[in-house]
Amino acid sequence: MTPIRRVSDVRHAFRLKYKGPLLVAAPPARARVAGPSSSFRRMNQRFKVISLTHRKAPLAIREQLALDEPACRQLLLILSQELGLTDVLVLSTCNRTEVYYSAPQDQCDAILSELAHLKSLPDTAQIAPYFTSTTGANAAVGHLFEVAMGLDAQVVGDQQISHQVKQAYQWSAEADAAGPFLHRLLHTVFFTHKRVRQETGFCDGAASVAYATLQLVEDLTAHLASPRVLLMGAGPFGMDVARHFGASRRFAHVTICNRTRAKADALATECGLRVLDFADLAQGIQEADVVVSSVAAAAPVITAQLLAPAAVLSHKYFVDLSVPRSIAPDVETVPGVLLYPLDAIRSKASAALERRLAAVPQVRAIIAESMAGLQDWSEEMEVSPTIQKLKNALEQLRQDEMKRFSKKMSPAEASLLDKITRSLMQKVLRQPVLQLKAACKRGEPGQLVESLTALFDLERQPVPA
Repeated sequence: MTPIRRVSDVRHAFRLKYKGPLLVAAPPARARVAGPSSSFRRMNQRFKVISLTHRKAPLAIREQLALDEPACRQLLLILSQELGLTDVLVLSTCNRTEVYYSAPQDQCDAILSELAHLKSLPDTAQIAPYFTSTTGANAAVGHLFEVAMGLDAQVVGDQQISHQVKQAYQWSAEADAAGPFLHRLLHTVFFTHKRVRQETGFCDGAASVAYATLQLVEDLTAHLASPRVLLMGAGPFGMDVARHFGASRRFAHVTICNRTRAKADALATECGLRVLDFADLAQGIQEADVVVSSVAAAAPVITAQLLAPAAVLSHKYFVDLSVPRSIAPDVETVPGVLLYPLDAIRSKASAALERRLAAVPQVRAIIAESMAGLQDWSEEMEVSPTIQKLKNALEQLRQDEMKRFSKKMSPAEASLLDKITRSLMQKVLRQPVLQLKAACKRGEPGQLVESLTALFDLERQPVPA
């Protein structure tokens, strides 16, 4: 059992209380992944990630360890200020809780200890086996690319995760927890995502039934200025639907109705929805333009008999996502009522998923190009101090010579000489810089760095800030 340290000043400033039950599910063994270390050198070979996702952790565990914005910000401060980690990114969604960081050694145990303390758990024994620690920089960077592109999402190509990564990056930057490498990495990730959207069909269509439902309702209500939507059911499927509607800017009047009021209240609070008591269902149906049902029931809850007494003055749309059906097919006998069954929506989602899966090789090829560019930048950063020292040394020589001869010149002659010597210095620098970058790509800059350092006495030059 990993002990929890005393609460620090940072924790006091962001103290959060967790009131959920302690789960005691039988956990699998925690995995550690060591990716290739040769692709990323020195500055970023320290980049790592510890990850909990839907692939390994059940929903109950993911819910227990989910972090809201204050908790993410608090953990960022603890990891960067107390543990001294750099390039820290804390990403928490409904399907994953991940911490990216740079450190000389694996800090998995320390991070889990802080997370357990944040969630008021006595130790890490019950949560650690659900996490995977990836200590190879190349593997950690590749994982972040796949996450941000939607390749590692529960629904392949899910675009919500890209916005969540941007938000996590913003929090990291605001906490001053992002170093030069993380800044460069995230901007490369965002540029790659833009390319994926523009050059492939990976982001087209709705590949999940819940998101396909949202798109269907958007199409059905395009003619309405402020459509009223009633969501029935707060189970796992209903929760997904509610989250999509809650995140949509199109719908301002969305109401959730569930037999168990407490579940409806919790979901409404999370998604910013209204709540309708189940006893008032008939009235809610009458007022809604669209009714989406994911209720689990042995017999249909909505029938033609329920709808008949109320006059339908305009089209009213019903979407049945339940198995068995919670909306009787005979509702379409009521004038103005249109019913969309689950099979029709699932077919649309399946077609979109097939298109996305077909685009996966293109997405991976774009990611490979981006990672190669990032690797080139990272390798060039190795020789950047040498290049800067060389520039400083030549500039100092130039300025010394300018001081010697400018006293005997007119201002116009001194200005002309300044331009000439600056141009000459750039030409002298060009070939060594090109050779250093070429040596980096070959993976052998050491000898050239040593030669330049000796030739120009660069050891005497101050280290660039």
